Amino acid sequence: MDASAVTAALEDARFDARQNSRHEDLADDVRGPAGLAEWERVDQLLAAAPTGTLYDPDTDDFVRAELAAEAAAATAREAELREAARVAARADELQALRELGTLEQTEPREGDEAVRDELTRRAGGYVQADVDAWLAHALAAHLGHYRDPAARETAAGLLTPPLLAHAALLAELGRLVPGADVDQLAFAARLATTEPEAAGALAAFLTRARP
Repeated sequence: MDASAVTAALEDARFDARQNSRHEDLADDVRGPAGLAEWERVDQLLAAAPTGTLYDPDTDDFVRAELAAEAAAATAREAELREAARVAARADELQALRELGTLEQTEPREGDEAVRDELTRRAGGYVQADVDAWLAHALAAHLGHYRDPAARETAAGLLTPPLLAHAALLAELGRLVPGADVDQLAFAARLATTEPEAAGALAAFLTRARP
């Protein structure tokens, strides 16, 4: 486009803006002002360029940056949708295992912290005690992806204080009484749920008591 074509397009955009301002149902439409602002920008761009310069959106750094940002946003959105689908599918899987009574025999995977949140959401915000107990045991025993210290460190920022206190307490109690049955340590979950700070303090105390 040459300067005269851009000027004509700008005048059309200004006319449309004036017309839209007179109609209540169009007054809040952001597309008109955005289009007008873009034509004003292009007009100023050509005004500052040498005479005879043609406008080409393919060489416009602003347009290319906008397109790149839109592409990046679309890619990020696609990644979010894929992750949401993965979390939902894993939540369905864990729910099925719960119903079969085999959740405790399942090793956790990377991202199960988000799956825990999804199961809590599905339950109307109520914490699922069996899921928390499963994750706490896995975290304490370093099962599944929790074998990796980095995964355990990441979990510390994603899981709730009661769950983390439960895991810490289980780890120390398991050290003191190797081979203790899960049912024998059920009190740890109750203590961590009602008094997470006290449970954490007890775990820290037991850590200091190591020989």
